[in-house]
Amino acid sequence: MNVGDELPVLEIEVTRTLIVAGAIASRDYQDVHHDPEVARQKGSPDIFMNILTTNGLVGRYITDHFGPTAVLRKVAIRLGAPNYPGDTMVLTGRIEAIDGPTAVVRVTGDNGIGRHVTGTVTLTLPAGGTSARGTS
Repeated sequence: MNVGDELPVLEIEVTRTLIVAGAIASRDYQDVHHDPEVARQKGSPDIFMNILTTNGLVGRYITDHFGPTAVLRKVAIRLGAPNYPGDTMVLTGRIEAIDGPTAVVRVTGDNGIGRHVTGTVTLTLPAGGTSARGTS
């Protein structure tokens, strides 16, 4: 693991089920995350993913790469273009800093209408676990 290393791309199909299930799992019952008619009445073309689901998917992206023993210390994200059903979110990452067992990864997620998420994840790897999955 080195500063500047790029993480592999992760493509996530944004389905209606993913959006609704993520909202329910995070106890976000805002109607714009599950009711298309209400979402349209409020100016959105359809339901859209909530920030908690995006946050979880960013965390998954990091742990898919670094493994289940990686400890996420801080996830700081900002949302941009909404994730609507039928689109694909493409997550990419780059290692920005390393300090001993701690690394900072810049993450972006784009969809068909623009940048959905931008942020950084600070993680710690256990002793002896400083290499990413699939590398030695």
